[in-house]
Amino acid sequence: MSDKPRIQAVAFDLDGLMFNTEHVFFLSGDALLQRRGKEMTEEILKGMMGRRAMEGFEHLSSHLHEPEDPHELWVESQEIFHSLLHQHLKPMHGLFELLDYLDELEIPKCVATSSPRAYLEMLLEQFDLTHRFPITLTAEDVTHGKPHPEIYLTAAEKLKVDPKQMLVLEDSEAGTKSGAASGAYVVSIPHEYSDYGDFSAANLVANTLADPVLLALFTDRHA
Repeated sequence: MSDKPRIQAVAFDLDGLMFNTEHVFFLSGDALLQRRGKEMTEEILKGMMGRRAMEGFEHLSSHLHEPEDPHELWVESQEIFHSLLHQHLKPMHGLFELLDYLDELEIPKCVATSSPRAYLEMLLEQFDLTHRFPITLTAEDVTHGKPHPEIYLTAAEKLKVDPKQMLVLEDSEAGTKSGAASGAYVVSIPHEYSDYGDFSAANLVANTLADPVLLALFTDRHA
């Protein structure tokens, strides 16, 4: 686990890794639950993070006094989420610096997210990042959601690298397990909404996308 990998490509998660959407999601999820006399808890959030929308809202529904249709909960949550997005959305620290560094090294990259494609495209367009990710994978592109390894195995195939030569950047327990199960080298970057998770499957745990421990993985990568 400690051996330095020969990184030939990088797969980025989206929510909580590239942007602080988990913060906005927490706010919208809490507002959704408060309408039902409950509040967001660590248990509920942990069961939703890193998973596809319907899987996450099935989990949320199971914690209500009376379970509701996951799709209807998702629609209501999206309305709240988008009302908060403009005010609260920010890129995570070090994102643009890391992207510039990867471009300088000519290391191909992709986004591999459990979120829907329309949502991904909206975020990338908002920060003028669409052209920097010619390869993107979303919930619609896989049969099995994280922590199943399908999305990262597909990412390695699209990037034309062996999974062992691909770096996966994740912020959640489910995503970390997905990357590890694919055989990729996983660096987890937990934040305040995910740091209670189990990151033992990660090869490294970093503080930010600008962490020197992360950047050092690209030094002499062809050695």
